[in-house]
Amino acid sequence: MSFLLRVLTWWNSQTINTQFWTWRNGIKVGEDAEGNIFYQNKDGSRRWVIFSGESQASRVSPEWHGWLHHTWNEPPTKAPLQHKSWEKPHKENQTGTTGAYYPEGSLYHAEQPVRRDYDAWQPE
Repeated sequence: MSFLLRVLTWWNSQTINTQFWTWRNGIKVGEDAEGNIFYQNKDGSRRWVIFSGESQASRVSPEWHGWLHHTWNEPPTKAPLQHKSWEKPHKENQTGTTGAYYPEGSLYHAEQPVRRDYDAWQPE
């Protein structure tokens, strides 16, 4: 069953075709903290990532995202980005999970605020 899933699905890591392409043409460039492995072809014109688990684009950190999209030529393993003191560590998109951000006053916020700035209209 797992072989059939690897042939037909792409969201559970890599397919058989991607694994074969990576084996034939890929040069491993590095790995990030999440276990994602980054590759490029021999001339550096194509770059890709093999996710460790579910394929979720927000799991790629900003350093590797810039390298994947040819924003800079050197991967973070050779030229790491300098982080500012106010930057928070990277985390994946939390939308749809319990860790999602809900602003105050949102219907999904745990405690609803008491409204004092609105008087409901009453017919006379």
